[in-house]
Amino acid sequence: MKILKKIGLGVIIIIIAMQFYSPTKNISPGDHTVAFTNETNPSQRLRTTFENSCYDCHSDNTAYPWYNNIAPISYWIADHVQEGKEHLNFSKWENYTLDKKVHLLEEIEEVVVSGEMPLTEYTFLHDNAELTKEDTNEIMEWVKQTRIIYQLGRQPK
Repeated sequence: MKILKKIGLGVIIIIIAMQFYSPTKNISPGDHTVAFTNETNPSQRLRTTFENSCYDCHSDNTAYPWYNNIAPISYWIADHVQEGKEHLNFSKWENYTLDKKVHLLEEIEEVVVSGEMPLTEYTFLHDNAELTKEDTNEIMEWVKQTRIIYQLGRQPK
């Protein structure tokens, strides 16, 4: 029993210490998705959907909830954001090659249709992030139109 108390005390000390060493936040000034929206021209409704469901994890600016200031939650969120940006970063859209953009559009279609995105743990805490059937259909139509334009070798407008 003594060993369990020592382990418990050690865990508590680690959690307290973690409160003083937060991960770097994903916050950037300015409109970091303007190049993406200007180039791909999603409807205003779809722009709102992206803002509510995608940008927190897939851009250079995250709107953090209050509970992000509590470790280990802050580390968990930071990991999700970092991983999300590794797959797709809307803030870096203009830096992607045409082939990469087409591939990313295919990925968007795949993860939205399969229900993988947005993540369940995200939509659980963000009611407005969950995609409706109408949202999914609009995303699919936008992906289809944008991908065709890219495949023709032109920038969408």
